[in-house]
Amino acid sequence: MRRASGRQFDAMSLTSLSELPKARRIVVKIGSSLLVEQGQPRAQWLYYLAQDLKRMRDAGQDVVIVSSGAIAMGAAKLGLRKGGRGSLADAQAAAAVGQIELARLWSEGFSMFGLTTAQMLLTPEDLEDRRRYLNASATLTRLLEAGAVPVVNENDSVATAEIRFGDNDRLAARVAQAADADAVLLLSDVEGLYDRDPSDSDAKFIRTVEGITPEVMAMASSGSSSGMGSGGMTSKLQAAQIAERAGIALAIIDGRCEAPITQAVAANLGTVFLPRRHDVARKAWLGGRIAPKGVLTVDDGCVAALLNGSSLLAAGITQLDGGFDRGELVSIANSHGERLAQGLCEYSADDCRKIMGMRQRDQAQALGYAPRSAVIHRDQLVLL
Repeated sequence: MRRASGRQFDAMSLTSLSELPKARRIVVKIGSSLLVEQGQPRAQWLYYLAQDLKRMRDAGQDVVIVSSGAIAMGAAKLGLRKGGRGSLADAQAAAAVGQIELARLWSEGFSMFGLTTAQMLLTPEDLEDRRRYLNASATLTRLLEAGAVPVVNENDSVATAEIRFGDNDRLAARVAQAADADAVLLLSDVEGLYDRDPSDSDAKFIRTVEGITPEVMAMASSGSSSGMGSGGMTSKLQAAQIAERAGIALAIIDGRCEAPITQAVAANLGTVFLPRRHDVARKAWLGGRIAPKGVLTVDDGCVAALLNGSSLLAAGITQLDGGFDRGELVSIANSHGERLAQGLCEYSADDCRKIMGMRQRDQAQALGYAPRSAVIHRDQLVLL
């Protein structure tokens, strides 16, 4: 049985990619375009990547893989058009076939280095629901303790258009939270983040990012250059937002070369997103959730109170969009529509509408029962 490394690593102190070998536990995400070419696995590339990961394991690091490629591999086997993404039904069928191929690929690729792999297929509900999230976290922890390398993918064979991650970048960040990882490494088909489209001759490479701002988001291109994956730079920045609130470092490197991790770390070439804070476990989970059921728009006074650590009160709510039940996740936005927080609502959408804008003393008559202390208590709320 392999025990996790006892060394300590503070992701908040990381300043460059060259320091990544100090991390205790890393989630490595591999995109479809790197792993699969014309429906066939890139066997030689995978061999050198597995060698990379074996070196990390030998150095005492725990490794979790988040792997795309099931739809691409399954589509080739079934002869489906558009790489299996022509329709939801095609994607589900391709994933069902491809998952078997993908699991075999990783198992055989790692076995030659004496490593045991374990497959985990997750849906958003597995990480959005608190109890299921804790179950997934416990499974990941036990697998790592036992010396296995978990290989995680979204369960595309049952995911619907409405209920899915849609890309494995954000899944990797959420898995990093559940696995208590220090860092996420996104292997991409570009070296990292540029201040504009990399094809522009004036584009400048960004090595370090301290916080995802609207200006940073504006640098992203939403498309994947390969045309095969579902995530582009925008999804990677969204993943960085999830990671940075949980005290997890995230880096983007070029995965196209052989032994990409070794080469990127040696050359210190990639974009590193530095953590901004380290929320407690429950707050990090709340901040990482990606499927709010509604939006509560609040006035400027309420914004100031929330930024000062207060709960959300009904008096500050000016608008409500969406439908939700008590206890479900909702976003909080300012008057300009900018999301500033999210949390678990103490009221259903219908009851929220009855009391929005009201002081607490007037709420009982509108509700027909005694009001709660807040619409969203500060213990169930996280700033974004």
